[in-house]
Amino acid sequence: MNLMKRHNPPKVINYPWQEPPALGFVIEVADGVLWSRLPLPMKLDHVNVFVLDDGGSWTIVDTGLDSTLTRDVWMTLLEGPLKGKAVTRVVVTHHHPDHIGLAGWFQKEYDVEFVTTRTAWLFARMLTLDEQDTMLDETAAFYVRGGMSAEILEERKCERPFNFTDVVAPMPLGFTRIKQGDVFRMGGRDWDVHIGHGHAPEHATFWSRNDNLVLTGDQVLASISPNIGVYATEPMADPVDDWMKTCRQLMTLAKDDHMILAGHKLPFVGLSLRMRQLLDNHSEALLRLREFLTAPKTAAECFFPLFKRTIGKDEYGLALVEAIAHMNHLFLSGHVTRSRRADGAWLYERVEM
Repeated sequence: MNLMKRHNPPKVINYPWQEPPALGFVIEVADGVLWSRLPLPMKLDHVNVFVLDDGGSWTIVDTGLDSTLTRDVWMTLLEGPLKGKAVTRVVVTHHHPDHIGLAGWFQKEYDVEFVTTRTAWLFARMLTLDEQDTMLDETAAFYVRGGMSAEILEERKCERPFNFTDVVAPMPLGFTRIKQGDVFRMGGRDWDVHIGHGHAPEHATFWSRNDNLVLTGDQVLASISPNIGVYATEPMADPVDDWMKTCRQLMTLAKDDHMILAGHKLPFVGLSLRMRQLLDNHSEALLRLREFLTAPKTAAECFFPLFKRTIGKDEYGLALVEAIAHMNHLFLSGHVTRSRRADGAWLYERVEM
């Protein structure tokens, strides 16, 4: 790993729309491409979805969570802005619940074709079938190794853990696979499929051959960085490395006029600059962490140097898995060592180079 210093990025990022569409409405961002928003019950309170006109039918890209409110918004969209025309395909960029939550509902209710990557389908299908009423011992041990405070851990043990089945509709067996290098037709355009990693495994992005549109899901976002986390399912993963490699690969495709239609926040123009910012932000965070680790620290003790702000209870879980991801990256690249504390937590300390 090369811990890079900041580059001087060029110019500015432009936002063609200053406000998102209101709930149940759409904005046409290009000929036959509609942008809508669905609510999320969290600090990041929305997910963007896109609806593409295939002539006699619609293709939907990403779906929102499975909730009564989200289904009601979709019914408003289907009967209103979408003019009652049939939805025949649902394309999902990656397996996270705010993107795949209603794919199974669309399959069941509207007999749509469900299109995604194989890994996204496998993860989501597996997780919907893996319901837990109490925290697994392996999960508790993982949190201990990350340095989660005993108080927060005990609180979480008393709560029903997050389950995909709470917010993701049951998924039928069938799906259509997309993969790196495919050319996919939707919305009157041919789209090159480029696969990313880090935020989610085998995350699909779509690059129009006919105009300047790029559908990035959560791989590239304006004004916020995608969450990059490590979980108990793969505790020694290095998604930071995966994500940074993907950013560098996608930068080679970026053009000055690309319009980025992402899973959250506003559409924007300025992809090269945004990718540079995201890479620099993570490189600088890794440098700050390494400088901070002059004495042994757990991942949970590294929130402030990583995020440059105080982390509250509502953000604690996502912050911890991202801190562990950055610690894994530093450890696996030889920039820090680690040792086990008496309670089982990993302690990280920098290697003098």
